[in-house]
Amino acid sequence: MPGASGQALGGQRAQRSPERQQPPWWMSMKSGAPARRAPRWWRCWRASGQRKVPGGRSGTKSSSLGACEWLLVLTSLLFIIVTFPFSIWFCIKVVQEYERVIIFRLGHLLPGRAKGPGLFFFLPCLDTYHKVDLRLQTLEIPFHEIVTKDMFIMEIDAICYYRMENASLLLSSLAHVSKAVQFLVQTTMKRLLAHRSLTEILLERKSIAQDVKVALDSVTCIWGIKVERTEIKDVRLPAGLQHSLAVEAEAQRQAKVRMIAAEGEKAASESLRMAAEILSGSPAAVQLRYLHTLQSLSTEKPPTVVLPLPCDLLNFLSSPSNRTQGSIPFPNPPKPVEPLNPKKKDSPML
Repeated sequence: MPGASGQALGGQRAQRSPERQQPPWWMSMKSGAPARRAPRWWRCWRASGQRKVPGGRSGTKSSSLGACEWLLVLTSLLFIIVTFPFSIWFCIKVVQEYERVIIFRLGHLLPGRAKGPGLFFFLPCLDTYHKVDLRLQTLEIPFHEIVTKDMFIMEIDAICYYRMENASLLLSSLAHVSKAVQFLVQTTMKRLLAHRSLTEILLERKSIAQDVKVALDSVTCIWGIKVERTEIKDVRLPAGLQHSLAVEAEAQRQAKVRMIAAEGEKAASESLRMAAEILSGSPAAVQLRYLHTLQSLSTEKPPTVVLPLPCDLLNFLSSPSNRTQGSIPFPNPPKPVEPLNPKKKDSPML
Protein backbone atom coordinates (compact mmCIF):
# COMPACT_ATOMS: atom_id res chain seq x y z
CA MET A 1 0.00 0.00 0.00
CA PRO A 2 2.86 2.42 0.40
CA GLY A 3 3.19 2.52 -3.37
CA ALA A 4 -0.45 3.46 -3.80
CA SER A 5 -0.23 6.24 -1.24
CA GLY A 6 2.83 7.62 -2.99
CA GLN A 7 1.08 7.68 -6.32
CA ALA A 8 -1.91 9.52 -4.81
CA LEU A 9 0.33 12.18 -3.27
CA GLY A 10 2.13 12.55 -6.57
CA GLY A 11 -1.16 13.07 -8.39
CA GLN A 12 -2.26 15.78 -5.92
CA ARG A 13 1.06 17.57 -6.33
CA ALA A 14 0.69 17.35 -10.09
CA GLN A 15 -2.76 18.89 -9.83
CA ARG A 16 -1.55 21.73 -7.60
CA SER A 17 1.46 22.53 -9.72
CA PRO A 18 -0.45 24.76 -12.27
CA GLU A 19 -1.74 26.96 -9.44
CA ARG A 20 1.77 27.47 -8.12
CA GLN A 21 2.97 28.47 -11.59
CA GLN A 22 0.54 31.46 -11.78
CA PRO A 23 2.22 34.81 -11.10
CA PRO A 24 1.23 36.75 -7.97
CA TRP A 25 -1.28 39.56 -8.16
CA TRP A 26 1.27 42.39 -8.07
CA MET A 27 3.07 40.94 -11.11
CA SER A 28 -0.17 40.67 -13.07
CA MET A 29 -0.92 44.38 -12.51
CA LYS A 30 2.21 45.22 -14.53
CA SER A 31 1.87 42.60 -17.28
CA GLY A 32 -1.95 42.75 -17.58
CA ALA A 33 -2.33 38.96 -17.55
CA PRO A 34 -5.22 37.47 -15.54
CA ALA A 35 -4.21 36.15 -12.13
CA ARG A 36 -5.54 35.88 -8.63
CA ARG A 37 -7.83 38.64 -7.39
CA ALA A 38 -5.97 41.62 -5.90
CA PRO A 39 -6.67 42.63 -2.29
CA ARG A 40 -9.44 45.10 -1.62
CA TRP A 41 -7.14 47.87 -0.39
CA TRP A 42 -5.24 47.74 -3.68
CA ARG A 43 -8.44 47.95 -5.75
CA CYS A 44 -9.74 50.89 -3.70
CA TRP A 45 -6.43 52.71 -4.05
CA ARG A 46 -6.46 52.27 -7.82
CA ALA A 47 -10.10 53.37 -8.07
CA SER A 48 -9.39 56.55 -6.09
CA GLY A 49 -6.84 57.67 -8.69
CA GLN A 50 -9.30 57.56 -11.60
CA ARG A 51 -12.05 59.98 -12.56
CA LYS A 52 -15.42 58.77 -13.75
CA VAL A 53 -17.06 60.24 -16.84
CA PRO A 54 -20.63 59.82 -18.07
CA GLY A 55 -21.40 56.50 -19.69
CA GLY A 56 -19.43 54.36 -17.26
CA ARG A 57 -16.01 55.10 -18.84
CA SER A 58 -13.05 56.08 -16.71
CA GLY A 59 -10.85 59.04 -17.43
CA THR A 60 -7.11 59.50 -17.13
CA LYS A 61 -5.36 58.67 -13.90
CA SER A 62 -4.31 61.65 -11.81
CA SER A 63 -0.54 62.02 -11.54
CA SER A 64 1.06 61.77 -8.12
CA LEU A 65 3.23 64.39 -6.47
CA GLY A 66 7.02 64.20 -6.56
CA ALA A 67 9.47 64.32 -3.67
CA CYS A 68 10.04 68.09 -3.87
CA GLU A 69 6.32 68.70 -4.11
CA TRP A 70 5.64 66.59 -1.04
CA LEU A 71 8.33 68.56 0.78
CA LEU A 72 6.62 71.81 -0.07
CA VAL A 73 3.28 70.42 1.08
CA LEU A 74 4.70 69.31 4.43
CA THR A 75 6.38 72.70 4.89
CA SER A 76 3.13 74.52 4.18
CA LEU A 77 1.22 72.30 6.60
CA LEU A 78 3.84 72.88 9.29
CA PHE A 79 3.59 76.65 8.79
CA ILE A 80 -0.22 76.48 9.07
CA ILE A 81 0.03 74.48 12.30
CA VAL A 82 2.52 76.95 13.81
CA THR A 83 0.33 79.95 12.98
CA PHE A 84 -2.91 78.10 13.65
CA PRO A 85 -5.19 80.73 15.14
CA PHE A 86 -4.60 83.11 12.25
CA SER A 87 -3.85 80.82 9.30
CA ILE A 88 -7.17 78.98 9.49
CA TRP A 89 -8.99 82.03 8.11
CA PHE A 90 -6.90 81.86 4.93
CA CYS A 91 -7.31 78.09 4.42
CA ILE A 92 -11.10 77.77 4.46
CA LYS A 93 -13.50 78.97 1.79
CA VAL A 94 -17.27 78.70 1.32
CA VAL A 95 -18.98 77.17 -1.72
CA GLN A 96 -22.60 77.95 -2.60
CA GLU A 97 -25.24 75.28 -3.20
CA TYR A 98 -25.18 75.81 -6.97
CA GLU A 99 -21.36 75.79 -7.23
CA ARG A 100 -18.59 73.20 -7.19
CA VAL A 101 -14.86 73.74 -6.63
CA ILE A 102 -11.97 71.99 -8.36
CA ILE A 103 -8.58 72.20 -6.60
CA PHE A 104 -5.21 72.03 -8.35
CA ARG A 105 -2.22 71.42 -6.09
CA LEU A 106 1.03 72.50 -7.74
CA GLY A 107 -0.69 72.03 -11.11
CA HIS A 108 -2.02 68.53 -10.33
CA LEU A 109 -5.75 67.85 -10.16
CA LEU A 110 -6.58 66.45 -6.74
CA PRO A 111 -8.30 63.03 -6.88
CA GLY A 112 -11.90 62.65 -5.81
CA ARG A 113 -15.06 64.50 -6.68
CA ALA A 114 -15.51 68.26 -6.74
CA LYS A 115 -15.77 70.10 -3.43
CA GLY A 116 -18.97 71.68 -2.24
CA PRO A 117 -21.39 72.87 -1.19
CA GLY A 118 -20.17 74.18 2.18
CA LEU A 119 -16.66 74.66 3.53
CA PHE A 120 -13.50 73.26 1.97
CA PHE A 121 -9.82 73.34 2.99
CA PHE A 122 -6.93 74.31 0.73
CA LEU A 123 -3.30 75.40 1.04
CA PRO A 124 -3.04 79.10 0.20
CA CYS A 125 0.47 79.00 -1.19
CA LEU A 126 0.28 75.74 -3.15
CA ASP A 127 -3.36 75.24 -4.16
CA THR A 128 -5.46 77.05 -6.75
CA TYR A 129 -9.20 76.49 -6.95
CA HIS A 130 -11.75 77.10 -9.70
CA LYS A 131 -15.48 77.51 -9.15
CA VAL A 132 -17.92 76.01 -11.63
CA ASP A 133 -21.52 77.20 -11.78
CA LEU A 134 -23.97 74.28 -12.11
CA ARG A 135 -26.99 76.43 -12.92
CA LEU A 136 -28.64 76.41 -16.33
CA GLN A 137 -26.73 78.45 -18.90
CA THR A 138 -28.26 80.16 -21.96
CA LEU A 139 -26.29 80.47 -25.20
CA GLU A 140 -27.63 82.42 -28.18
CA ILE A 141 -26.43 81.06 -31.51
CA PRO A 142 -26.02 83.85 -34.13
CA PHE A 143 -27.39 83.67 -37.67
CA HIS A 144 -25.60 81.23 -39.96
CA GLU A 145 -26.35 79.97 -43.47
CA ILE A 146 -27.67 76.50 -44.21
CA VAL A 147 -28.62 74.69 -47.42
CA THR A 148 -31.87 72.71 -47.39
CA LYS A 149 -32.67 69.46 -49.16
CA ASP A 150 -34.45 71.30 -52.01
CA MET A 151 -31.41 73.59 -52.50
CA PHE A 152 -32.69 76.73 -50.77
CA ILE A 153 -30.20 78.92 -48.91
CA MET A 154 -31.44 80.49 -45.68
CA GLU A 155 -30.15 81.90 -42.39
CA ILE A 156 -31.26 80.63 -38.98
CA ASP A 157 -30.40 81.35 -35.37
CA ALA A 158 -31.07 79.26 -32.28
CA ILE A 159 -30.94 79.17 -28.48
CA CYS A 160 -29.19 76.41 -26.52
CA TYR A 161 -29.77 75.66 -22.82
CA TYR A 162 -27.09 73.59 -21.07
CA ARG A 163 -25.61 72.95 -17.64
CA MET A 164 -22.25 71.79 -16.25
CA GLU A 165 -22.56 68.17 -15.13
CA ASN A 166 -18.97 67.14 -14.32
CA ALA A 167 -16.82 70.03 -13.12
CA SER A 168 -13.45 68.22 -13.00
CA LEU A 169 -13.90 66.71 -16.46
CA LEU A 170 -15.06 70.06 -17.85
CA LEU A 171 -12.00 71.99 -16.65
CA SER A 172 -9.59 69.34 -17.88
CA SER A 173 -11.29 69.01 -21.30
CA LEU A 174 -12.39 72.47 -22.50
CA ALA A 175 -10.79 75.89 -22.44
CA HIS A 176 -13.73 77.93 -23.80
CA VAL A 177 -17.06 76.27 -23.07
CA SER A 178 -19.34 78.78 -24.81
CA LYS A 179 -17.36 78.81 -28.06
CA ALA A 180 -17.16 75.03 -28.17
CA VAL A 181 -20.91 74.65 -27.64
CA GLN A 182 -21.71 77.41 -30.16
CA PHE A 183 -19.61 75.91 -32.96
CA LEU A 184 -20.94 72.44 -32.20
CA VAL A 185 -24.56 73.64 -32.43
CA GLN A 186 -23.91 75.39 -35.76
CA THR A 187 -22.22 72.41 -37.40
CA THR A 188 -24.84 69.98 -36.07
CA MET A 189 -27.73 72.09 -37.37
CA LYS A 190 -26.10 72.40 -40.80
CA ARG A 191 -25.64 68.63 -40.95
CA LEU A 192 -29.20 67.77 -39.85
CA LEU A 193 -31.07 70.46 -41.79
CA ALA A 194 -29.34 69.45 -45.03
CA HIS A 195 -31.72 66.44 -45.05
CA ARG A 196 -34.87 68.58 -44.56
CA SER A 197 -36.88 70.59 -47.08
CA LEU A 198 -37.92 74.22 -46.65
CA THR A 199 -41.50 73.30 -45.76
CA GLU A 200 -40.36 70.82 -43.09
CA ILE A 201 -38.06 73.40 -41.51
CA LEU A 202 -40.86 75.97 -41.31
CA LEU A 203 -43.52 73.56 -40.00
CA GLU A 204 -41.65 70.90 -37.99
CA ARG A 205 -39.49 72.99 -35.67
CA LYS A 206 -40.28 70.91 -32.60
CA SER A 207 -39.05 67.63 -34.04
CA ILE A 208 -35.98 69.31 -35.52
CA ALA A 209 -35.09 70.82 -32.14
CA GLN A 210 -35.41 67.40 -30.49
CA ASP A 211 -33.11 65.80 -33.08
CA VAL A 212 -30.52 68.55 -32.59
CA LYS A 213 -30.70 68.14 -28.80
CA VAL A 214 -30.08 64.38 -28.99
CA ALA A 215 -27.15 64.84 -31.38
CA LEU A 216 -25.56 67.50 -29.17
CA ASP A 217 -26.03 65.53 -25.95
CA SER A 218 -24.21 62.53 -27.40
CA VAL A 219 -21.10 64.69 -27.91
CA THR A 220 -21.17 67.05 -24.92
CA CYS A 221 -21.53 64.24 -22.37
CA ILE A 222 -17.85 63.45 -22.99
CA TRP A 223 -17.00 67.02 -21.99
CA GLY A 224 -19.07 66.97 -18.80
CA ILE A 225 -21.89 69.14 -20.22
CA LYS A 226 -25.60 68.27 -20.28
CA VAL A 227 -27.69 69.87 -23.06
CA GLU A 228 -31.20 70.48 -21.73
CA ARG A 229 -32.93 72.04 -24.73
CA THR A 230 -32.31 73.56 -28.16
CA GLU A 231 -34.79 75.74 -30.04
CA ILE A 232 -34.79 77.41 -33.48
CA LYS A 233 -35.41 81.10 -32.85
CA ASP A 234 -35.84 82.71 -36.28
CA VAL A 235 -35.53 81.88 -39.99
CA ARG A 236 -34.42 84.44 -42.59
CA LEU A 237 -35.26 83.85 -46.26
CA PRO A 238 -33.61 85.64 -49.23
CA ALA A 239 -35.50 88.56 -50.81
CA GLY A 240 -36.15 86.73 -54.08
CA LEU A 241 -37.52 83.69 -52.27
CA GLN A 242 -39.76 85.88 -50.13
CA HIS A 243 -41.14 87.62 -53.26
CA SER A 244 -41.87 84.30 -55.01
CA LEU A 245 -43.58 82.90 -51.92
CA ALA A 246 -45.64 86.08 -51.56
CA VAL A 247 -46.74 85.93 -55.22
CA GLU A 248 -47.70 82.27 -54.84
CA ALA A 249 -49.69 82.97 -51.69
CA GLU A 250 -51.44 85.92 -53.32
CA ALA A 251 -52.41 83.76 -56.32
CA GLN A 252 -53.85 81.13 -54.01
CA ARG A 253 -55.87 83.77 -52.16
CA GLN A 254 -57.22 85.23 -55.42
CA ALA A 255 -58.26 81.75 -56.59
CA LYS A 256 -60.10 81.16 -53.33
CA VAL A 257 -61.85 84.54 -53.63
CA ARG A 258 -63.01 83.76 -57.17
CA MET A 259 -64.30 80.36 -56.14
CA ILE A 260 -66.25 81.87 -53.25
CA ALA A 261 -67.70 84.61 -55.51
CA ALA A 262 -68.75 82.03 -58.11
CA GLU A 263 -70.44 79.91 -55.46
CA GLY A 264 -72.24 83.02 -54.19
CA GLU A 265 -73.49 83.93 -57.66
CA LYS A 266 -74.68 80.37 -58.20
CA ALA A 267 -76.61 80.41 -54.93
CA ALA A 268 -78.08 83.86 -55.76
CA SER A 269 -79.22 82.70 -59.20
CA GLU A 270 -80.89 79.65 -57.69
CA SER A 271 -82.69 81.88 -55.20
CA LEU A 272 -83.79 84.31 -57.93
CA ARG A 273 -85.11 81.44 -60.05
CA MET A 274 -87.14 80.09 -57.14
CA ALA A 275 -88.45 83.61 -56.36
CA ALA A 276 -89.46 84.14 -59.99
CA GLU A 277 -91.34 80.85 -60.00
CA ILE A 278 -93.20 81.83 -56.84
CA LEU A 279 -94.04 85.36 -58.09
CA SER A 280 -95.26 84.11 -61.46
CA GLY A 281 -98.07 82.23 -59.74
CA SER A 282 -99.57 85.33 -57.97
CA PRO A 283 -99.90 88.69 -59.83
CA ALA A 284 -100.65 90.53 -56.58
CA ALA A 285 -97.27 89.53 -55.23
CA VAL A 286 -95.61 90.96 -58.35
CA GLN A 287 -97.42 94.26 -57.80
CA LEU A 288 -96.34 94.37 -54.14
CA ARG A 289 -92.78 93.58 -55.04
CA TYR A 290 -92.83 96.31 -57.66
CA LEU A 291 -94.08 98.89 -55.12
CA HIS A 292 -91.50 97.76 -52.56
CA THR A 293 -88.71 98.26 -55.10
CA LEU A 294 -89.91 101.78 -55.86
CA GLN A 295 -90.02 102.60 -52.14
CA SER A 296 -86.48 101.33 -51.58
CA LEU A 297 -85.17 103.39 -54.52
CA SER A 298 -86.79 106.57 -53.22
CA THR A 299 -85.44 105.93 -49.71
CA GLU A 300 -81.85 105.08 -50.66
CA LYS A 301 -81.40 107.71 -53.38
CA PRO A 302 -83.62 110.77 -52.71
CA PRO A 303 -82.53 112.87 -55.76
CA THR A 304 -83.51 110.02 -58.11
CA VAL A 305 -86.73 110.66 -60.08
CA VAL A 306 -88.78 107.51 -60.59
CA LEU A 307 -91.67 107.39 -63.07
CA PRO A 308 -93.73 104.32 -62.22
CA LEU A 309 -95.62 102.43 -64.89
CA PRO A 310 -98.63 100.24 -64.19
CA CYS A 311 -98.04 96.53 -64.27
CA ASP A 312 -100.85 96.05 -66.84
CA LEU A 313 -98.96 98.16 -69.34
CA LEU A 314 -95.84 96.10 -68.74
CA ASN A 315 -97.80 92.93 -69.31
CA PHE A 316 -99.21 94.36 -72.52
CA LEU A 317 -95.77 95.32 -73.78
CA SER A 318 -94.41 91.88 -72.94
CA SER A 319 -97.27 90.05 -74.85
CA PRO A 320 -96.18 87.87 -77.80
CA SER A 321 -98.19 89.98 -80.27
CA ASN A 322 -96.02 93.03 -79.47
CA ARG A 323 -92.35 92.09 -79.23
CA THR A 324 -90.43 94.90 -77.67
CA GLN A 325 -86.88 95.72 -76.81
CA GLY A 326 -87.01 98.18 -73.96
CA SER A 327 -89.98 100.48 -74.84
CA ILE A 328 -89.68 100.54 -78.68
CA PRO A 329 -91.89 98.03 -80.55
CA PHE A 330 -90.38 96.20 -83.47
CA PRO A 331 -92.42 95.47 -86.62
CA ASN A 332 -93.19 91.94 -87.61
CA PRO A 333 -90.61 90.47 -89.98
CA PRO A 334 -91.78 90.31 -93.65
CA LYS A 335 -92.75 86.97 -95.10
CA PRO A 336 -90.75 85.67 -98.05
CA VAL A 337 -92.40 86.11 -101.51
CA GLU A 338 -93.07 82.86 -103.38
CA PRO A 339 -92.44 82.72 -107.15
CA LEU A 340 -95.42 82.80 -109.52
CA ASN A 341 -94.58 79.69 -111.54
CA PRO A 342 -92.66 77.37 -109.34
CA LYS A 343 -90.98 74.51 -111.11
CA LYS A 344 -92.42 71.18 -110.34
CA LYS A 345 -90.02 68.60 -109.21
CA ASP A 346 -90.04 65.17 -110.80
CA SER A 347 -91.51 62.38 -108.83
CA PRO A 348 -88.98 60.11 -107.20
CA MET A 349 -90.77 57.20 -108.83
CA LEU A 350 -89.87 58.61 -112.27
